[in-house]
Amino acid sequence: MIRNACMNDVKSIHILLNHFAAKSLLLGRSISSLYDHLRDFIVYCDNDGRVIGVCALHITWENLAEIRSLAVLEEFQTRGIGAQLVAACLAEARELGIAQIFTLTYQAGFFRKQGFADVDKRDLPHKIWSDCINCHKFPDCDEDALLYRVEGGEGEN
Repeated sequence: MIRNACMNDVKSIHILLNHFAAKSLLLGRSISSLYDHLRDFIVYCDNDGRVIGVCALHITWENLAEIRSLAVLEEFQTRGIGAQLVAACLAEARELGIAQIFTLTYQAGFFRKQGFADVDKRDLPHKIWSDCINCHKFPDCDEDALLYRVEGGEGEN
């Protein structure tokens, strides 16, 4: 089941994201950051209500949003949960009228399968000057940048 994240999910989201951050598979998030951006997050829960997957859609600028913090517990990977979380974020972006959604990722192949295409990081200036400038990897980011364009959306090239 996919639903909006709630306050009771923050600690589970934090544990999940930092588990993968410790493996250098994504960037970790602080508890404070998760509370600050809770409305960005959706979760995938099992039948017992346990958070087994998470993803965020973060609006960065007019007509531009980022999919970030995508993680699914290892034992549930390859079941399409990540794809469902990304699809839910893309659907929300469409509802909001956002035509371009990007991601910075170490899992470029997964995002290409979801319809994202490679893009140069220099084409994402709002991201670079908002979040990336504070990252410990800046300016030597080793993540791949990919972009999804909503068909018929404003700003589509």
